[in-house]
Amino acid sequence: MSDAERPLRIATEVTIRLGSLALLIGWCGVILFPFLLPLAWGVILAIALHGPCQLLSERLGNRPGLAATVVVLAMLVMIIVPAVLLGNSLVAETQLLVDSWQQGRLAVPEPPARVAEWPVVGKSVHAFWLLASHNLDAALAKLQPYIKDLVGWLVAGAAKIGVALLEFVLAILIGGALLATAGRSGAGAMAFAGRIGGSRGHYLAELALATIRGVTRGILGVALIQSLLAGLGLLVAGVPAAGLLTVLMLVMCVVQIGVALVMIPTAVWLFANADMNTAVLFSVWTVVLLPLDNVLKPLMMGRGLDVPILVIFLGAIGGFLSQGIIGLFVGAVVLVLGYELFVQWLREDKLAAQTDPAGSPAIL
Repeated sequence: MSDAERPLRIATEVTIRLGSLALLIGWCGVILFPFLLPLAWGVILAIALHGPCQLLSERLGNRPGLAATVVVLAMLVMIIVPAVLLGNSLVAETQLLVDSWQQGRLAVPEPPARVAEWPVVGKSVHAFWLLASHNLDAALAKLQPYIKDLVGWLVAGAAKIGVALLEFVLAILIGGALLATAGRSGAGAMAFAGRIGGSRGHYLAELALATIRGVTRGILGVALIQSLLAGLGLLVAGVPAAGLLTVLMLVMCVVQIGVALVMIPTAVWLFANADMNTAVLFSVWTVVLLPLDNVLKPLMMGRGLDVPILVIFLGAIGGFLSQGIIGLFVGAVVLVLGYELFVQWLREDKLAAQTDPAGSPAIL
């Protein structure tokens, strides 16, 4: 081979090798794409639960596989039991509503006169409300074209919830597998981080681990605790559709809205429809719960993670819009992780530039 042909052959071989590698990576990505979100969520769960699982393993005689199995079963119970309770609650409430309508016991009160004074839609809303109070069947007949679309939307929503539940279960199983092989999984992750980040790879991996643990405790853990305690109050007070309201409060806690939008109107409703003792006790419970996230979040998130609420909100909402219900949780954690790594990179770059005698920017 002549010297003139050698560079062309080398370039051809490199192109073929890179193309083959890109094809293999792309093909693997296509195969794993449906599992990408559950895999990410499983990794997050494994990192967040590694400490408790390790303590449990020590109590069980250094048996990480058994400890991971116990954790997985506990997580499955936490997911499946509320889902079953929520489904039963929705079915019971729907059946009660249908029975009341069929037996003629479903009555709509007449609208207040001030409804007609609402801007733009006041008169039409008042007229339809008045019609429903006197002849519910005629009002429903007017809504017939929209009811079909509503039913289709509800069915599609139920299907998405079912898929999200299966993704949660798959993520829990993946997390359990990672917990059972925590030593090998951690070593593999550190080796990969070292290959990607060079000398700083291990440090960035440790920062990512600390961020994930802090965020899962400070955002998801606090949201779960606060919403479950609020749901317990709803259940004890006998509020209808307590399961559905609890799920709604969990979502609102994740996006940092809190439980006030559900608990305060419910307290007002109890004063109008329940006995005084129940209403007063529920109101006291509400007052205790409202600031609970402000107390728990600094304790559970840990030091060094001062995350703006906007980042959490955008991560949760963006994840929900792009990936559904499971993205609501994964999106918040992933975006906060990216934010923390970016902020840390900026801080160290600035510090390196200040200490560099030549004043040149440091290269990470």
